[in-house]
Amino acid sequence: MGVSGTLEYLSDIMSSAKKGKKRKQLNTVSLKVRMDCEGCQLKVKNALSSLKGVKSVDVDLKQQKVTVTGFVEAKKVLKKAQSTGKKAEPWPYVPYSLIAHPYVAQVYDKKAPPGFVRATDDTAIVTLSAVEEQYTTMFSDENPNACSIV
Repeated sequence: MGVSGTLEYLSDIMSSAKKGKKRKQLNTVSLKVRMDCEGCQLKVKNALSSLKGVKSVDVDLKQQKVTVTGFVEAKKVLKKAQSTGKKAEPWPYVPYSLIAHPYVAQVYDKKAPPGFVRATDDTAIVTLSAVEEQYTTMFSDENPNACSIV
């Protein structure tokens, strides 16, 4: 970093100190919004697009998913989505492959989109125990020393 880089850095620090505002980070906020028709979809998209700092709004009517990208806060996006009169909540699903036990009652959801299950903080469900790990790797195709009875 030369002299010009140092001057730019100091200039950025001084200019942000004068404004007294924090710079917002680019965020991607995903919500589950109950939408029945294209009219609902348009209403939600227009409401979220009107938020300051929003760069893009993607609405998936089939999955009931709205993804907002921009310099926004998740709470403000959720509040704005709820102001449309639609039931909205943070996106509760994670990909199926991230959960060790996807058919446990706490994470399995019949209403989840294909390939997704509910997110959970329970470490017993999310990760495999040492014994389970041994058994799954024993019969894995990726393990060259795996059992080949077939």
